Amino acid sequence: MTLACFSISVTNPATGEELSTVVSASPDDVRVAIHDAHQAFKLGVWSKTPAIQRAAVLSILAQHLEENILRLARIESMQTGRTIREMTAQLGRLPEWLDYYAALLRTHSAYVAPTQGPLLNYVQRVPLGVVAQITPFNHPLLIALKKIAPAIATGNSVVVKPSELAPMTVLEFAELTAEAGVPPGVLSVLPGYGRTIGKEIVSHPLIRKVDITAGTSTGRELGSLVGGNLAAYTAELGGKAPIVVFDDADPISAANGAAFACFVASGQTCVSGTRLIVQDGIYDEFMSLFLAKVNSITRRMGNPLNPKSTMGTVISQSHLQRIESIVQRGKAKSHGKLLVGGERLTGKSELDGFDFSKGSFFPPTVFENVSLESELWREEIFGPVVVVKRFSDEKRGLQLANASKYGLGAGIWTRDLSKAHRISAEIEAGLVWVNTHHRNDPSSPWGGMKESGIGRENGLEAFEAYTQSKSTIVNIATVEETRQAQDWFAEDEEQASTRYG
Repeated sequence: MTLACFSISVTNPATGEELSTVVSASPDDVRVAIHDAHQAFKLGVWSKTPAIQRAAVLSILAQHLEENILRLARIESMQTGRTIREMTAQLGRLPEWLDYYAALLRTHSAYVAPTQGPLLNYVQRVPLGVVAQITPFNHPLLIALKKIAPAIATGNSVVVKPSELAPMTVLEFAELTAEAGVPPGVLSVLPGYGRTIGKEIVSHPLIRKVDITAGTSTGRELGSLVGGNLAAYTAELGGKAPIVVFDDADPISAANGAAFACFVASGQTCVSGTRLIVQDGIYDEFMSLFLAKVNSITRRMGNPLNPKSTMGTVISQSHLQRIESIVQRGKAKSHGKLLVGGERLTGKSELDGFDFSKGSFFPPTVFENVSLESELWREEIFGPVVVVKRFSDEKRGLQLANASKYGLGAGIWTRDLSKAHRISAEIEAGLVWVNTHHRNDPSSPWGGMKESGIGRENGLEAFEAYTQSKSTIVNIATVEETRQAQDWFAEDEEQASTRYG
């Protein structure tokens, strides 16, 4: 049965105004897109194109993307509510991912395995087929591109479902790929809701890999569907990143770095610094500096399109209400002391007179000394809400850092190089930053431990995860040697010198 198509309204979370309507894919659209992607793959219009030619297309695409950064950054800011300063800086780096995987295509080579006997065993990486990607609202184009770049570089056909809250830039990017020379059917973008269209895509039997960025519960649910098809799976899921500040850290650098870790993207990142763990000796000085920075950020919030605005909105009114509920429960149950923030912004911006009451603005919020059993400590809030806790010695600091079911990102602030390496080795996270935070590069593997996911984005790991190895074993013996060695069922068993395996 064909279901009627319907439109998704994309709203500016800073103003509440509708930006665009996007037609949602139907189940029939999903089946057609995957069929076309599979046909393109089997015909080899991209999958069998020489690597050097695919690299050339990626390089052209990188140039096209660079020419459109300012336009796309404005769209990204309006559909997410994040500040134009953030989006211009973030999107400005995206061509690097295309250039990186183009370079890998130009330099990556097969290898010869050391096989016994007169055999030549060469091993190549070949594409998987049709792959599906589910991308989130918080970094719509960045996360989509981190997934798309290695997938199309390696010759796969790709079907992407962007977040229904922020699909516009991913749709715009798909048009750029066509202009750059990516053939029809190789990249399809299907807007829609995860609970319907997302499930329809990942459960299709022709999908050979699924790559998602989502919450942990969604990751589990979709993972069970993927497993049923024996497809590959990469999932970057939730996080509750600790920021451990030691006594010997530079307090000014640490306070500035922690503020960036905690409040960039309004705290809506899986590696957001949501648990500040500060040693006793530096605690008072650090907190004074950190809270001064928090007050400065709040004072300078305004229209996200104002280049001077420091922090934007959360993604929607419903998400704002969720954050408020968690904060209110934390206050009601006396889970620590609320130091600053805690209520949505209303009224006019001190920076530029922008009316906060029409948008989904929540200020930087800091709780002190919460219980480890508190929801504020345990659960991913996905907003600008931070908990702060003291520790006395290195052992206790490490215990607090690892006191979480998540393990995506973590930060360490110290001037002791030995301590930095020692603590980093023991922190249960896939990413550990020392004296910085949230640094990312196309060559650097990105992914989590524990309930923060499985598999890795970026780097050679992503390149290989979108391929599978294929061994070709060639007998290079002479005809005479082959006649003797290959006659397993020779009648004269004493003269047979066959090899098994």
